[in-house]
Amino acid sequence: MTSLIITLPTASADASALYDYVLSPDGSAPVGYASVPLALLPLPSDRQTEVVVLLPMSALSWHQLQLPKGSLARGLMAERGASRLRAILDGLLEEQLLDEPAQLHLALQPQPVADAPVWVVACDRAWLAAHLQALAQAGFAASRIVPEFTPEALAQTLYVVGDEARPMLVGGNMLHCPLSAATVAWLGDASAAGSSPEVVAEPAVAALAESLFRRPVTLQQRPQRLLQATQTPWDIAQFELVNANRDRAWAQLAHGAKSLLRAPQWRAARLALVALVLVNLVALNAWALREQAALQAKRLAVRAVLNSTFPKIPVVVDAPLQMAREVAVLQRASGAASGADMEAMLASLGAVLPATQTLTTLDYAAQELRAKAPAVSEADQARVALALKQHGLAARWEGAQWVIRPGLTP
Repeated sequence: MTSLIITLPTASADASALYDYVLSPDGSAPVGYASVPLALLPLPSDRQTEVVVLLPMSALSWHQLQLPKGSLARGLMAERGASRLRAILDGLLEEQLLDEPAQLHLALQPQPVADAPVWVVACDRAWLAAHLQALAQAGFAASRIVPEFTPEALAQTLYVVGDEARPMLVGGNMLHCPLSAATVAWLGDASAAGSSPEVVAEPAVAALAESLFRRPVTLQQRPQRLLQATQTPWDIAQFELVNANRDRAWAQLAHGAKSLLRAPQWRAARLALVALVLVNLVALNAWALREQAALQAKRLAVRAVLNSTFPKIPVVVDAPLQMAREVAVLQRASGAASGADMEAMLASLGAVLPATQTLTTLDYAAQELRAKAPAVSEADQARVALALKQHGLAARWEGAQWVIRPGLTP
């Protein structure tokens, strides 16, 4: 699945604003990177392209706070409780923010819980809305909005970014400040009690980072870092940026499906799924062939019994029906009673009829008995029909009479 990552500039959304973009065909390796005006951004080649908007660290402020119990609505109440949660955040952050909460866009960390401190990220609402509107008008509808750095990424790692003229340090507790010897010394005192975090630097500031930290650093190109920043569950499109929870759910589902179908890290899972489907198809076909063979063997056995018992039958079409007819002929020839005789039907009917129902008229023809009687309830009708079915008779209440004929043996 092709990914287009667009980093928003901290400047306002005008024609002179430069957007950094990274293009990746599979979400793992960048193939294109540049800083261009909005008009020169590469348009998505097809609907499969995912557009991810990345917010720079310098445009965000991070806050950690404890939510009161009951403030996080779940399931069907999530959409209705969003405005209430936003009001709670405004109250908790009012003294921590430099601007009025109404002027800021807020977003919670993924899967927050009320029993533990949660991270809240804030940015200028008007700035973000202007850039998103400009991108949408240019044909770049954002699928997700992610931060450049997250608390999880900075837990055990320091990042040195920028250039020699303005090197910046990004570290734990969402620290974002110019890189200097004093900053490195302060970090060294803060981490003296624990293990030293890994230092990752862009090539332009790698030499400076090694000289200040006095140890080797890990090199990482800026396009690779921006691409890595999108591989996170964070999505800042919350509260007023959510038009409809249903649309967002479908978008996330579509994103997951596209990732499963195209992402290289899911290749083994896709092959395993295809192999599982093929194995099941082969097993189902083998089972069906086995059952078909067993059914054919039973049919041949029934036909053999019919041919051995009544060898005069030249052609076998329906062995059970033909055998029943031949047995009925033998019974009539010998004078023996059968279940299709009038006496047998009346005996079975009389044994199951309600005591309040008396037969008034009988009519028997072509192995079908019609017995008129007073009306009975639907429950009694169902009970009588079920009882006669146990005797191999099919019975139904039709108008003001019982209609009984030989049926399938239970």
